[in-house]
Amino acid sequence: MKSEELRSLQAPLKEKYRVNPGEAMITLRAQGQIGEGVTCRVDTGKALVEAGLHPATGGNGLAACSGDMLLEALVACAGVTLKAVATALEIELRGGTISAEGDLDFRGTLGVSKEAPVGFSSIRLNFDLDTDASEEQVATLLRLTERYCVVKQTISNPTNVDVLHSVKN
Repeated sequence: MKSEELRSLQAPLKEKYRVNPGEAMITLRAQGQIGEGVTCRVDTGKALVEAGLHPATGGNGLAACSGDMLLEALVACAGVTLKAVATALEIELRGGTISAEGDLDFRGTLGVSKEAPVGFSSIRLNFDLDTDASEEQVATLLRLTERYCVVKQTISNPTNVDVLHSVKN
């Protein structure tokens, strides 16, 4: 996709959102069904994913780990955002690899230690880019990618999550 194509796709949306900010508010949803054993099947819109326990918490390794899925979502969002920003700035990317790794102390989620955090204590997002862009262009590309990556911003600046429930009898 060329910069002009991206701009022509986004320009009417940007104008609509400037005129009516409420139009920009969209609720994204994810849903899962309790599966066999200790799993949850999640419809990603493209495939059905069965999430389960990580082997470090008793899983058999056949079901997807939700921690891995979080890192995969971060990589996917960062990759799409990077490509969109590169296109908008007319920075040619011949290719590249985006990777994420996160450190977990499973004592936290297993309740072994109250001092151990539940969740990632550190996440590293790495970009290995094939481009002739200058250092300044790459710095701008990465700064804007980080700024506009929804998943990265949500992880870095956590939002309140309201937990609701219902019970069917």
